[in-house]
Amino acid sequence: MFSAVINQERNENPEKIDVAFVLFVLVFCGLGFITLFSGSYGYASRIFHDPFYFVKRQALNFAAGIVAMVFFASINLSIIRKLLPKIVVFTIILNLLPFIPGIGITKNGATRWISVASMTFQPSELVKLVVVIFLANLFEKKSSRLDEPGVSIYPAAFMCSVFIFLVYLQKNLSTAAFIFALAASMFFIANVGISWFVKFFLIVLPLFTLMVLTEEYRVQRILSFLYPEKDPLGASYQVNAAITALSEGGFWGRGLGNGVRKIASIPEVQSDFIFAVWGEEMGFLGVVVYFLLLILFTLKSASISLSADTRFKCFLGLGCTFIIFFQSLMNCGVIVRFFPSTGVPLPFFSSGGSSLLITLSVCGFILNVSRKKIKEEYEYV
Repeated sequence: MFSAVINQERNENPEKIDVAFVLFVLVFCGLGFITLFSGSYGYASRIFHDPFYFVKRQALNFAAGIVAMVFFASINLSIIRKLLPKIVVFTIILNLLPFIPGIGITKNGATRWISVASMTFQPSELVKLVVVIFLANLFEKKSSRLDEPGVSIYPAAFMCSVFIFLVYLQKNLSTAAFIFALAASMFFIANVGISWFVKFFLIVLPLFTLMVLTEEYRVQRILSFLYPEKDPLGASYQVNAAITALSEGGFWGRGLGNGVRKIASIPEVQSDFIFAVWGEEMGFLGVVVYFLLLILFTLKSASISLSADTRFKCFLGLGCTFIIFFQSLMNCGVIVRFFPSTGVPLPFFSSGGSSLLITLSVCGFILNVSRKKIKEEYEYV
């Protein structure tokens, strides 16, 4: 029944999507697969006796992500807006499931995952996308009433606070901070007054400080970030090893597959520190190429969003662009010790089904924003 409604509400006129954007997505996915295999085959061979273990899992995640991307690229966005209250409730419930014994999974003291039928999912990844959709919808509806905080600012801030608090309870402060930054960006593009940012900052700063100080491991991460020489074999080890890998790559790099630091020096390198593999093997030139591609990808996504025919599509496209761009900067910033260790994955590169699925879903929404009716395009030619 649901699929029938979707098919009914799709635009009937032939449409086209932005091919250049699709090519960017495929290039990033391809580079991600190559880097993941290079970074994980040694560890996968030792632990799972299969050098393709992580790549095969990522291939399944990629297939699911492509299906999600095509779905969200083709669905009429009015359906998403109609179902938004249910989507918000579903996301809240999903983020409560990690606390239920038998469903939630705890790793390294953090309760961030759920397990269903041998598959795992990190609900906080979904929060990023839902926050963007929620704020894009609200700010489009209330664009002329931003001077009435009771109907615009307060509901937006309240719902974001609920999501951030749920993610924080999962002992995932870095993602909670990311969602706050993402929400702040959405407030900014919606033209919310600067005075509100000052108020939010004065409220959030002491709360964030308290959140950090209430957990010993968070304090250790901050101290290792400020004084990396104090605990080189402990809290600072992973970041120090990643920086060493980058520096040893030189200008040209060791060559694809020839990196040595990935073998044993960087724990869990296939996850949040996969960029160290790319930097060591492709060198400074490869790092420049990556950031050039990221900038071009971001500019292309922003261009698509700013040329959208509705305010909602513009907000949605820009919010989705922020997700990928900010997350990429945060991950790379940790590698070069610009940020404390966060655990934020690198889009398209890091091993993990939740991250890749949501990343490709985000790309699907940007593609949806790019859709243009062929009839309209040639109407005045």
